[in-house]
Amino acid sequence: MASGEQPNPELVRQEEEYLRKVHPTPEDIPGCMKLFDDFLLCNVISSQARSLYRYGEMATCAPKLEDFKFCMSIKGMHPEEKRDVWLRRRAEWWARRRSGKSSEDVWDVRT
Repeated sequence: MASGEQPNPELVRQEEEYLRKVHPTPEDIPGCMKLFDDFLLCNVISSQARSLYRYGEMATCAPKLEDFKFCMSIKGMHPEEKRDVWLRRRAEWWARRRSGKSSEDVWDVRT
């Protein structure tokens, strides 16, 4: 599933419900500095070498940069509103990830 496609609304609802339990207050969502640090850590040589070794390609850090830019765009909002917007965005991301292909697709389920 491409990132531009809309995820299944039921999956988004489930993910948002879960994230609201995990992040009950506005202080529980990551700050912009944390997201910027994650972006910078993605670009360091050790992370790139690990990705090259594990997956055969360099790590793509663009999603981490997008997270940081999104955080900066909602910085002026009221904390509760910012939390709601952030939770919605993360729920959509997780819903797309759940409905897309996974490495688990290649393994037979054993009972």
